Amino acid sequence: MAETFIKTDIRQYTKAELELLFEQNGQQKFRGRQVYEWLWKKGAESFEEMTNLSKDVRKFLSDTFIIPVIVEDKVQRSTDGTIKTRYRLHDDHLIESVLIPVPADNRYTVCVSSQVGCSLTCSFCATGKMKRVRNLDPGEIYDQVKLVNEQALETFGHPLTNIVYMGMGEPLLAYRNVMKSIEMICSPEGLHMSPRRITLSTAGIAKMIRQLADDEVKFNLALSLHAADDVKRNQIMPINEQNSIESLMDALEYFYRKTRGAISYEYIAFKDFNDSLEDAALLARLCKRFPVKVNIIEYNAVEGVDFEKAGADRIDAFARHLTKAGVMVTVRRSRGKDIDAACGQLANKG
Repeated sequence: MAETFIKTDIRQYTKAELELLFEQNGQQKFRGRQVYEWLWKKGAESFEEMTNLSKDVRKFLSDTFIIPVIVEDKVQRSTDGTIKTRYRLHDDHLIESVLIPVPADNRYTVCVSSQVGCSLTCSFCATGKMKRVRNLDPGEIYDQVKLVNEQALETFGHPLTNIVYMGMGEPLLAYRNVMKSIEMICSPEGLHMSPRRITLSTAGIAKMIRQLADDEVKFNLALSLHAADDVKRNQIMPINEQNSIESLMDALEYFYRKTRGAISYEYIAFKDFNDSLEDAALLARLCKRFPVKVNIIEYNAVEGVDFEKAGADRIDAFARHLTKAGVMVTVRRSRGKDIDAACGQLANKG
């Protein structure tokens, strides 16, 4: 019985490894650099696109390797301009990315996923109701940015200005792959985007926030806080039981001291749960230890979840209380709700 030959994902190779591969196969070393550039700078989806390589070299590559690019599966467009795209992966799993255009502010943001599903089971989040299947490979995260950038150029005549790791999954539980994807998105040998335009959002894993600091990352960090005391946060985010608010504050302070990176708190306002002035006072206290911005977010309905969004008057009063306490606040009105593309709604529906 013949052996089954399994091709390798060529994007798992470093530039040095590709150079060595070519040398070992009797080719010139610079061919490895050419392939690396095709993969990451030009975003080649097939070896046939690599036209400065001979047919023999391209055949060797296609016989030995694959480029497991993600493929557009479904596109939904919101009345407010938001575009949600579902992508099919090489193993038939599905993920979603969201393009959020704000032309008035010259801001075009992509929200990318880092995992298929999520393991954190936050009670208000649709993705949290899915099982975590696997982490995305660096190339699969890179592909989302590349393809949504093309989508932004085609639809709005403008490239992406911002990237947020706020889609499906917990980025800090896919640490190595997320970091590699950011490296290739920011590298001059990749998409050459500024790390200061990237924000990684986490539900809060203190140990990994400290790892970010030790790795001296240049991108921004957002904590999905949603409650300013442990009792309430434990109710809606089980991860808080092992990562108390105090441990997270210590880790974030360490992150700020080491990187001077921008930190923000994401705070979904739930009706009669975390939207009182007492909650605002607790949150204001958490904002005193280091510079931080608070993004208050409207809750987006999720099927099977009892939470309701706080009223506009309550949100405005909450924001005013924080502003009077000297906290920088933004109230983020939800976008893409009509296509389940808003915060907490990504679940591969439809």
